Amino acid sequence: MGWLPISFGFPAILFGLLALPVIWWLLRLTPPKPQTETFPPLRILARVMRKEETPHQSPWWLTLLRLLMAALVIFALADPVFNAREATPASGGATAIVIDNGWASAPDWEVRVATAERLIEDANDAGQPVVLAFTAEQTNTEIGPFDAATARERLAAAEPRPVPVDRAAMFTRVSQALEAVPDATVAMLSDGLATDGDEAAFQALLAGSAGQLVWIEPNELAMIGVRESDNLADAFTFSAVRSTTDALPRQATAAAFDDRGRRIAETTLSFGAGETEAQGQFRVPFELRNDFVSIAVDGQNQAASVYLLDENSRRRRVGLISQAEADAAQPLLSPLYYIRRALEPFSDLVEPSSTDLNEAIPEILEQRPAMIVMADVGTLPDTARERLVEWMNEGGTLVRFAGSRLAAAGNDEELLPVRLRTGERALGGALSWTEPQPVTEFPSTGPFADLAPPTEVTVSRQVLAEPTADIVERTWANLADGTPLITGAPRGEGTLVLFHVTPEATWSSLPISGSFVEILRRIVQLSRNQGRIDASGEGAAGSLAPYRMIAADGQLVPPGPEARPLEPGQRPAVTIENPPGFYGTEEGVVAHNLLTPDATFSPIERPETGLPVTTAAYAFDEAVDLKGPLIAATLALMLLDTLAVFWMGGMFARRSGLRSGPAQTASLVVAALAGGLIFLPTIADAQDAQPDDEAAIAAISQTRIAYVVTGNGSVDAVSRAGLQGLTRYLVEKTALEPADPAGVDIETDELAFYPLIYWPIDEGAAMPSEAALARVDAYMREGGTVLFDTRDQYTNGFGANAASPSTRRLRDILANMNVPPLEPVPQDHVLTKTFFIMPDFPGRFAGGPLWVEASFDAANPDNRPVRTGDGVSPIMITANDFAGAWAIDSSGAPMFPTVPADPMQRVYAYRAGVNIMMYMLTGNYKSDQVHVPILLERLGQ
Repeated sequence: MGWLPISFGFPAILFGLLALPVIWWLLRLTPPKPQTETFPPLRILARVMRKEETPHQSPWWLTLLRLLMAALVIFALADPVFNAREATPASGGATAIVIDNGWASAPDWEVRVATAERLIEDANDAGQPVVLAFTAEQTNTEIGPFDAATARERLAAAEPRPVPVDRAAMFTRVSQALEAVPDATVAMLSDGLATDGDEAAFQALLAGSAGQLVWIEPNELAMIGVRESDNLADAFTFSAVRSTTDALPRQATAAAFDDRGRRIAETTLSFGAGETEAQGQFRVPFELRNDFVSIAVDGQNQAASVYLLDENSRRRRVGLISQAEADAAQPLLSPLYYIRRALEPFSDLVEPSSTDLNEAIPEILEQRPAMIVMADVGTLPDTARERLVEWMNEGGTLVRFAGSRLAAAGNDEELLPVRLRTGERALGGALSWTEPQPVTEFPSTGPFADLAPPTEVTVSRQVLAEPTADIVERTWANLADGTPLITGAPRGEGTLVLFHVTPEATWSSLPISGSFVEILRRIVQLSRNQGRIDASGEGAAGSLAPYRMIAADGQLVPPGPEARPLEPGQRPAVTIENPPGFYGTEEGVVAHNLLTPDATFSPIERPETGLPVTTAAYAFDEAVDLKGPLIAATLALMLLDTLAVFWMGGMFARRSGLRSGPAQTASLVVAALAGGLIFLPTIADAQDAQPDDEAAIAAISQTRIAYVVTGNGSVDAVSRAGLQGLTRYLVEKTALEPADPAGVDIETDELAFYPLIYWPIDEGAAMPSEAALARVDAYMREGGTVLFDTRDQYTNGFGANAASPSTRRLRDILANMNVPPLEPVPQDHVLTKTFFIMPDFPGRFAGGPLWVEASFDAANPDNRPVRTGDGVSPIMITANDFAGAWAIDSSGAPMFPTVPADPMQRVYAYRAGVNIMMYMLTGNYKSDQVHVPILLERLGQ
């Protein structure tokens, strides 16, 4: 029975309320015993003559108190429940609960567990066993039937898995477990995502002995996943996908992290109306892109939103060297033309400014390339040769192409993988009996074993290798007659590769084939320690041990006991044995990601079935049993009734002889009632209390630095982390102990509580309203200071009038405010000496000035450094990104590198923050040092 939000387990007991008039009548006839008082002079007469007096009726307030107690007892016996839930209909001999616990269930796993607990409780009330199955577990996992206690234990031990669900396998097991149970209840707690084979899986589950279906799915699918990436020449791009049911325009912030978990780049993903795919770009320098280890979408908390990157995602710098002069009129004959075209899509190419090897090789090595390609380079000068060999032994990859110069040079064992015969070998032509040779199958021991041989390639000229015992091990590609086309060998920690043909299409058609690009790509991968060639010439083709796994919530965690080594293959499937994560060792890892490049998020469809279907929703059990509170209230009122009866009987009368009249009686009873109400679960607010009083008290109890909430989650997170870092530094270095920083909304929050407000300018944020700017203007006039940070020191462009979007947005904001004249902080300003001696004020970036209110009497040397009296500048402007330099993570490590990478720049940035805070809190007190000589002179007099 339901009555508003309250339901009763035994509503018939409520008819007992009809007895309240009878109880009232009985209470009126049986009043409490009145108090007896004897007048002392007539004590003797009172002993002689006794007269019994009986009151006419019980006091109204006591009658009302007892009627209330009786009503509360009746309500308590009716078993009232607030926000009672409806029990799930249970039929047949068992209840089967099937739960999707794949990666998509991680964000709201707690509410899924709470929903399953209610189903187990309903099955227990119906006396049914429970079959409990999870679709992202091993197929041999025990699923029951269990009793309710065992089912709760197994549910509490379950957790979401960072893998796709396998409904087909688990549905088959559930159907087998229910074969002997007629008309069982099947409850499906899905994650809302469709998988291949769902229709057949549901048919297998519901075609057996199922009697009814309970269908529960999420109300919405708001997940975003990252499924592929590409490191291009000018930017790092990646693709994101969302649910096909999420049709509204949406933006999300994605960030790139390095191997220490530091956030080093971020971008915005924009989904248009009805769009399910979005492209993101990180336009950062090449060196910074090579530090990317993972990409994650903020606020998702699920494994699909994290995309791992290994060496294959990093671009490598490749140096190109040739002794031939470039011919602009015939570029196709240039030795480096086809090499450039093949390497540009996945490498950053660098070339020397001179063809002189004494200058070219050192110039290339100074740029620290991962691989160097030399096209038809003969004998090397000794100095350059020594440096090249040293670089190769330390891990570099050297690729050489044959030609007339190489054929004429002698054998250099350190710079050739095999010994060569003198001269060239011509195949075909008018003076030769041989024909041009095709390329045969790649050797299984080489790095090209999984590539298809280029059937269209023929070789008409080559340099031949001397037959040796290890020629087979060092051969990576052969011609049909068995002669080597490509050979390779290890050199220290590096690799040496030789193409026995030229890099242009004069000796062979290999440079103009598609296989040429794939071969060079594979060699570039070797330079990244992905399958480094060992002494035997074999690549590291063995299995890779699990190193770091992605948890269901998107965090990197150590591998669990079920994780197994990853076997090499085209793309192994993500399973319980091979969850997404890094596989390998500290020396090198391979990324195994959850989503495939063509992954989509399609909503699951409820199966078509003739069974009765009950639709429910994921929710916590918010039912509150009111029986206990009602019984407690009844006991409290019973205590008040007892105290009232004792008082009316004279037990608490004072010995001074004061009589108690009706007024005293009523006042004491009211006081007793007020005291008893303390035990009741009521909520009382003071009439003069305001909703924001607690926040105001907390804001003024301790000094706090505030920052403006822009609405951009990443910008606000950096602002908060930066001010937390500055707060920690203030506590360590000064006597000031600020509280945690506070984020303020300039549209609604009170600003007067904070001495300094840090405002990062975000061109993507909405323009503040006129009312908000008026509030900020009033805050600055009343003594507060706003520190504007455009964070664009290196993005303002060139030219006197160049301005970044952040600078233009700041100009728009200040155009509607009363801003005083500004000037860069002079060398003798108080800000330069409030705590530390600071010649400038760097942040994450260096070089930008800190602008403050200009002095009205700057030309008067007697007034220096007292610029504007004892006040402080109401406005400060910088482009150096203070918060980025101050920001620290949970472990206390800096979140962003400084630019330039000077370790002392971060220290100076913290000192700049200390000086600004001391300046805000103490004003120009340091300027009193100007008067020290005069004060000492007066004291001497």
